[in-house]
Amino acid sequence: MPNPQLVMYDEEYRLVTALCEKLLREANARVIFLVDKNGQLIAGVGETERFDTTSLASLTAGNIAATGGLAKLIGEKEFSILFHEGEKDNLHISIVAGRVILVVLFDNRSSLGLVRLRVKKASEELAALFNGLMKKAEEKEKSGNPEFPFAEITDEDIDNLFR
Repeated sequence: MPNPQLVMYDEEYRLVTALCEKLLREANARVIFLVDKNGQLIAGVGETERFDTTSLASLTAGNIAATGGLAKLIGEKEFSILFHEGEKDNLHISIVAGRVILVVLFDNRSSLGLVRLRVKKASEELAALFNGLMKKAEEKEKSGNPEFPFAEITDEDIDNLFR
C-alpha cells in the first residue's frame, strides 16, 4: 500500500511544538527544527528569526538525501544521525520515525553528549506521535474516508476558479 497522506491538525502541531520546546530547554540548544524528508518545515522553536527557514529545511532534506546515497554505496540503509561541527555553532541532525528530520543547532553552552542524550529521548516521543498520526491516516484511508482538508475540491473546481 502506498504511504497515506499525513495530515497534522492544530492539536498534533501543538504537541510537536511542545516536544521541540522541551528539547530546546533540556539540550540547552539555540534552535530546533523539525523538517519532513521532502524539505518542508514542520516546526521551529528557539532563535528561528535568525534563519531562512525555507532554505534550512530544503538543504537539510538534501543533506539527508545525499548522505543516504553515500550510505547505500557502502552497504548501509541510511545514516540516522549526522553531526556538523562549526567554529561557533554545531548541527545535530537525526531521522525520527524514518519520516521526519530533527535538527538541533547548539553552541558552546551545550555539548554533543548532552544533545545526543536529549535527542534520543525526544526522538522516542516524536516517533510515538508520528507513528500515531500515520496509523490514524492509514485507518482513515482504509475506511474510504481519508478526510483530507481539501478532498472535496476537484480538478474541475480549480479550472472554474481560474476561468
